[in-house]
Amino acid sequence: MNAASRFRDAPGALPASVRLDFDGTPLLARLGESVAAAILAHTAGPTRRTATDAPRTPYCMMGVCFDCLVTIDGRPNVQACMVEVRDGMTVSSQHGLPRYGLGGDDA
Repeated sequence: MNAASRFRDAPGALPASVRLDFDGTPLLARLGESVAAAILAHTAGPTRRTATDAPRTPYCMMGVCFDCLVTIDGRPNVQACMVEVRDGMTVSSQHGLPRYGLGGDDA
């Protein structure tokens, strides 16, 4: 078996898909792929900006580099490469250092 054939759909098969929202734009993604892969398939732009406004986009795709941090369904600092897409999720790019609600003061 050729390695590339592992990533093709069977002839005539329609891959299952889900809908998600990224920064207000609806995306169609393949069921089972990561949020980072879905975003990269639709845009070459950054998924986050650092505290100094430097753009970042998914890089390693295996949870090591943390360049794919996004907010998913209101939860900040989620590694997009480690989360599988699901229908109806809302994903937004991050800007700077989001604060966590840790109880008491959000320090």
